[in-house]
Amino acid sequence: MSGQLPTRKLGSTGIDVTALCVGTSPLASMARLYGYEVDERRAIDTILKAFDSPFRFIDTSNGYGENGTAERRIGAAIRERGGLPDDVVLATKVDPDPVTGDFSGERVRVSYAESLDRLGVARVPLLYIHDPERIPFEQGVADDGPVAALVRLREAGLVDRIGVAGGPVGLLERYLDTGVFDVLLSHNRYTLLDQSARQLYESAAARGIGVVNAAPYGGGMLAKGPAVQSSYAYGKRDDAIARAAAAMQDACNRFDVPLAAAALQFSMRAPFIDATVIGMSSPQRIDETVSYAEHEVPVELWDELEQLAPPRELWLR
Repeated sequence: MSGQLPTRKLGSTGIDVTALCVGTSPLASMARLYGYEVDERRAIDTILKAFDSPFRFIDTSNGYGENGTAERRIGAAIRERGGLPDDVVLATKVDPDPVTGDFSGERVRVSYAESLDRLGVARVPLLYIHDPERIPFEQGVADDGPVAALVRLREAGLVDRIGVAGGPVGLLERYLDTGVFDVLLSHNRYTLLDQSARQLYESAAARGIGVVNAAPYGGGMLAKGPAVQSSYAYGKRDDAIARAAAAMQDACNRFDVPLAAAALQFSMRAPFIDATVIGMSSPQRIDETVSYAEHEVPVELWDELEQLAPPRELWLR
């Protein structure tokens, strides 16, 4: 294993990132979502391993875990390391108040301040609004709303770039059409099993917006296999999704390619995607992911996987 990852420009932001990004939601030990616990020591060791790995891009959020568990654990790793490595790009997201649900402009400022305190850094170069589907679009873009607050943080030089991170393709398109965002992140919508974000990604890339694709494994189905992880995107889907994943796994087995390697490289090889976020739950996953990124996938397998994809009507949208 060469242990190298490609470095790419994040759209026209001027930020250089590795093609793979460490996703940290599993490090918040959200067992209800992922089905397993991650203790604090393991989480800290995972981030420390990431600092010493080819990964130079880390993604987190104010809302990952109770009272910002993921951010607090990243902050502990940063302190243990003696500071954030200069070449690591750390991005976080603003979230609603976990008790009241408030997602006003004032809440954005408080959320960002909380994140900086937990992480132990003075600023981050990239700050997203997280899952704006939790509020009406009109509230999101109001003068006193979260988008306007993000813009003011950028204008004040408190962040370099701002992004929108969420799920529903149509809603994300509306946010991008405001013309204020530098980066787009969506999850579970550009995988071997679902390409509902493709047109949005292509359009964003053409406009110079950085494109970050998260959850290329569909919440685990394309990493562990459908026999182990029967749900896609953290929820129950049509049985045809699992059948397609099983057929893909059989095809990969015939070519001696891990299904996870094909799923990861499907995102990495897309010319309109700048970086792919993979949730990390242990130090071992860091090396494993780099090996998947380097595993040779024959052209013939790509052709077969394309034929096995579920029909469009089963996509998430």
